Amino acid sequence: MPIRIPDKLPARQILEAENIFVMTERRAMHQDIRPLRVLLLNLMPAKEVTETQILRRLSNTPLQIEVGLMYTSTHESRNVSTQHLNAFYTTFDQVRDDFFDGLIITGAPVELLEFEDVDYWDELRAIMDWSRTNVHSTLHICWGAQAGIYHHYGVPKHVLPAKRFGVFEHSVVKPSSPLVRGFDERFWAPHSRYTDVRAEDIEAHPDLELIAVSDEAGVYAAKSTDSRHFFVFGHPEYDSVTLANEYWRDRAQGLNIAVPAHYYPGDNPNAVPVARWKAHGQLLYSNWLNYYVYQTTPYDISTVGTETAEASGTKACEAAGSASGTEARAAERRQTGGEAEAPAPDRAPRYTLRPVTTPIRATDDARPHRPPQSPTRAGAGAPDPFLRPENEDDDGYDPFSDRPPAPEPAFEPDPWR
Repeated sequence: MPIRIPDKLPARQILEAENIFVMTERRAMHQDIRPLRVLLLNLMPAKEVTETQILRRLSNTPLQIEVGLMYTSTHESRNVSTQHLNAFYTTFDQVRDDFFDGLIITGAPVELLEFEDVDYWDELRAIMDWSRTNVHSTLHICWGAQAGIYHHYGVPKHVLPAKRFGVFEHSVVKPSSPLVRGFDERFWAPHSRYTDVRAEDIEAHPDLELIAVSDEAGVYAAKSTDSRHFFVFGHPEYDSVTLANEYWRDRAQGLNIAVPAHYYPGDNPNAVPVARWKAHGQLLYSNWLNYYVYQTTPYDISTVGTETAEASGTKACEAAGSASGTEARAAERRQTGGEAEAPAPDRAPRYTLRPVTTPIRATDDARPHRPPQSPTRAGAGAPDPFLRPENEDDDGYDPFSDRPPAPEPAFEPDPWR
């Protein structure tokens, strides 16, 4: 499915030239579906480059996404035309009363400034506060991640002795997280920053958890335990030549910049760079959109943010396994010596997961779904080559499976918290 963007946005022509399915506003109006509403707060100077990179990642999912663009009105943008901003971007005042399924906050080249010295810091703080009640899930990138984790959780940043610049190998430290579902145990990702957030500061906070780190580059991804805030300190959206462009730009400005690590073959800046992060970068965006936005956002978008009141029961729900939130909170109170409140009456779920279609064998078809085993191909006691092992995962989509699919539940609680 496509992303939905304004008809005349310049990024549209670039994406269409790459065979990326982009839906115009006019065509989207004729589809009877509620698209996900995702707002991109673009803090980068070269806004057209950044919006194209992120739209490219958002487009490669089976979801229809309506993307809005926003900039900070308290900062004067010098690297983008006023016509582009007026035509395609909104300000915070224009969306203050709206609700969104997702929000993406980009990085910005202001890392060496204290947060409070950034000219749009007060506006950014107001936007991040607003996201708690008007946005279902927020993805913070690079400096945006440092700003978000500092504002929401008080985790400080630290100035590095030299710019962390290049493509670095990372390891997944929480493989059960859907954010890194499908990731290899070791993967590569770009970094380009002068400051750092330390893993021990994140681990010390009870409402945060690490997802992926690098021995050489530090923290790559973390999230809040209520799955409302995600912090990615690298740049999974970068193009193949983005680091090269930054390197030659800094060289032209006379900066003492090192060659990006693990980027050029033989560390030769005149060679063609190797992009080895695109698959995992795409997967990160797709996983965030699917598991933390689409699967859990309420259909009635005006109720976004109401789940904050239920966040206190999230950890108890996880600890109690299949227990409901009410039962888990009661168990927690019993363990701490408090009184257990009476169970709440049954009520309609806050949201339902989208239905999953599972192939089901026709009731009048009693024949086995496999050819008979040939005695010449296997001896007595040999495993049947047409039967899958009992311990092999069966996702319900294999039409040749000999095991009948389990019935789908009418409703499941939020599985990603």
